[in-house]
Amino acid sequence: MQWNERIRELREDLYPKKTQTELGKIFNMTQRKISYLETGQENITPDEIKKYCEYFNVSADYLLCFSEVKNCAECTKRNGTQKL
Repeated sequence: MQWNERIRELREDLYPKKTQTELGKIFNMTQRKISYLETGQENITPDEIKKYCEYFNVSADYLLCFSEVKNCAECTKRNGTQKL
């Protein structure tokens, strides 16, 4: 999976599901921009990565497909450690 597929998956897995237009309003982006990101026609910027991570409560590593662990809380559960 690539990062653009991951961001589409996150949007489509929401309940209730968000449209590209709805997500664009939340992120202050156009529907076209969301579409370009989801299809990989545009690269995601650091600011956009931050918006996605905060909104979906996922780590940047998960968003960019470097990890299958969604967030630090999951990592803590898996490893049995506590956050400092």
